[in-house]
Amino acid sequence: MASKEAEAIIDLYQRKARDWIESRARTKLIEKPWLDRFRLLLPPAGQILDLGCGSAVPMAAYLIELGHPVTGVDSSPAMIEACREHFPKQEWIVADMRKLALRRQFSGILAWDSFFHLSYGDQRRMFPVFREHAARDAALMFTSGPVHGEAIGDFAGEPLYHASLDPAEYRSLLDQSGFRVVSHIAEDPDCGGHTIWLAQRI
Repeated sequence: MASKEAEAIIDLYQRKARDWIESRARTKLIEKPWLDRFRLLLPPAGQILDLGCGSAVPMAAYLIELGHPVTGVDSSPAMIEACREHFPKQEWIVADMRKLALRRQFSGILAWDSFFHLSYGDQRRMFPVFREHAARDAALMFTSGPVHGEAIGDFAGEPLYHASLDPAEYRSLLDQSGFRVVSHIAEDPDCGGHTIWLAQRI
């Protein structure tokens, strides 16, 4: 339905990177309780793969501060440049998460407010990518919509695409990929209305 808007996401975040960085820097870390739940599934100093890491602030920054090495992936060179400027000791990669093949595994995989910008088909194809990069017992956390459908939001005056599969399909895809659901909540009122999936590889 909204293929044009879906295809425009990468270009939008590159062109509007400064707007996004400034906007995100003004917000509180409302994701902290979920990041703490995510961390409970990780070994001490477990390595984390952050897909769609943005500028790394504030989420990856919080994990780095707690001693977790972070490999951040974002399709926007401007976002990755900001990451490298603020956290030069971490690994930052300009890449499309849909095509990622790092040939190594991580203790945790995060795809917060990034995975849900993918089309239905691209979301389905991400689950083998999650599996390929997940170590045994690795944690996986991502956000989606609460029900199946597409939505067009707005960022900096331009259309911003979102899509979600049905919750039952996410559960099936996780199961098929070797993940068990640890926690799931739709439109968490304590986290800005985010719909969150926390899973663990088995």
